[in-house]
Amino acid sequence: MSNLNADDDKLVFESSEQVKVITSFDQLRLKDDLFRGISAYGFETPYALQQRAILPMVSGRDAIVQAEAGMGKTSTAAIAILQSINCNLRETQALIFSPTRESATETQSVIMALGDYLNVQCRACIGGTSVAEDIRKLNSGVHVVSGTPGRVFDMIRRKHLRTRNIKMLVLDEADELLNKGFSNQVYDIYRYLPPATQVVLLGTTVSRDVLDMTTKFMTDPIRILSKRDELILEGRKQYFVTLEMEEWKFDTVCDLFGKLTMDQAVIFCDTRRKVDWLAEKLRDSKFTVAIMHEEMPGKERDRNVADFRAGIHRVLLTTDEGARGIDMPRVSLVLNYDLPKERENYIHRIGCLVIPGSKTMTINFVTLEDAKVLRDIEQYYNTQIVRIPNTARRFFVEPSSVYLGRTNCPRTSQSSCSYSRMQFIPLIVNRPIKRLESEGP
Repeated sequence: MSNLNADDDKLVFESSEQVKVITSFDQLRLKDDLFRGISAYGFETPYALQQRAILPMVSGRDAIVQAEAGMGKTSTAAIAILQSINCNLRETQALIFSPTRESATETQSVIMALGDYLNVQCRACIGGTSVAEDIRKLNSGVHVVSGTPGRVFDMIRRKHLRTRNIKMLVLDEADELLNKGFSNQVYDIYRYLPPATQVVLLGTTVSRDVLDMTTKFMTDPIRILSKRDELILEGRKQYFVTLEMEEWKFDTVCDLFGKLTMDQAVIFCDTRRKVDWLAEKLRDSKFTVAIMHEEMPGKERDRNVADFRAGIHRVLLTTDEGARGIDMPRVSLVLNYDLPKERENYIHRIGCLVIPGSKTMTINFVTLEDAKVLRDIEQYYNTQIVRIPNTARRFFVEPSSVYLGRTNCPRTSQSSCSYSRMQFIPLIVNRPIKRLESEGP
């Protein structure tokens, strides 16, 4: 983290006139122990977003911050929180809400790392964990709570999470929190907070609906909005494979993973049931895969994410909600088995899951019914998604090309499937996706 983000020099911000650009952490006059934590974390100079957002947050301004994954939203809010709280007071002084347990846990890790020399206490209050342990930790006193709204609201109602000293409320992935079932819980919690509580909204996307909703609980917020999602997609290889029938998708996946070499891959499906179905089919075909979706038990999700990050599993199957807020820096292929139902989720799949600047390629499976959806995504993001070319040898590290397609399609009597006739995939790749060793002779 010693250098500025590779895309910082390209970023353009739509910011309130009051925003000042601070080019070094020294100019922020941070606490000495916080500055030590920032240096130990690996920051030498602030990211472009941090240059603009930390100062108004530290000054107590409500803020709306929109930027892509990897631009430092979480660390920006963490630095502002750690600068604002009194670590000598063992009371909860900041709340951070996340839409998923994984992102709440990651935020807790960032807070603890940056606040290491401050001896800050941060608790992740999330579903699927011990309520008794949450109660014990909160009663012993924590400075910051990072959690999901349901568990946090439960702790407030039980009077184990005291709100009288809370100074700051941070809504991470605000679109997700306010648009998809969490808005009532957020409003309920907000009513328990002191009237002067500072509110900060963070998001990879911030929709017009969310901006309109902020008038209910924000006061003259300062806006720092990066322009826009085109930067996330810039330089990324995006391809589509046309499929005449939905049933051909599975065979195409087998072709891909049987012949491609890559580091890790993530497959997006549109429903939890399809994730489970596809995982079973791939395992039956001797592929090693992990799954993650919103209806899995929390401990199982945590274990699967940890195993995937450790490289135990090379393929992760998930849904839009299941993977929200999770960075996977080693992913070299994002495969949209189903196109997202909401076009905003396309950028979340590509921009939030994978660290900007990585050599990640996206392949979209497109049936005849999906053609209009694909074009809508292209127009919305001002990007180009092209058909996989016939030959792409120049993209390969090794001299051999990677073949996609079956010589005998199991679903037709043709000698080769119409959707994959001698196509080659351009990938800069490392290792093959391996199948399980067959049992027995």
